[in-house]
Amino acid sequence: MPAVANKYAVKGIAAPKVIKSDAQLEHYTAQLLELERREYLSPGERDLAELLTILIEKYEDEHYPIPSAPANVVLRELLAANNLKQKDIAPIFGSEGVVSEVLSGKRDLTTRHIKELSERFHVSAAIFFQQ
Repeated sequence: MPAVANKYAVKGIAAPKVIKSDAQLEHYTAQLLELERREYLSPGERDLAELLTILIEKYEDEHYPIPSAPANVVLRELLAANNLKQKDIAPIFGSEGVVSEVLSGKRDLTTRHIKELSERFHVSAAIFFQQ
C-alpha cells in the first residue's frame, strides 16, 4: 500500500481519491459527516477529514459553482434565510432608510457595513463583492 494510502486508511475508510462522480461525492460527504459526529478524532482521522473537505470543496466548486450576485441581492438572501427584517439590521447601517437604499441598490455597502454584516451572519466578507 502506498504511503498516502497508509496515512489516510482510517478505521475501515479507504484512502480518498480525486472525486469524479456525484456518487463518489455523496460517499465522501457521508464519510466526512461520520467523522464530524465523533467526539474525538485521532491525528489520522483529523487529516482524513481535512483531505475529504478539500476534495469535496474542489468537486463542488468545479461542478456546482455558485454564481456571484450583487451585494444587495446577497444581503436580501441572508435576511430571508435568517428570517430577519430590515429593522433587525438597521443598527449596522444607522437607520432603516439606509438599509432600504442598500437593498434597493441605490446605495453601496461601505467597508464597515461589510465587516459588520460578515460578522453578524458568520460569512466571508468576500460574498459581498461582485465578481
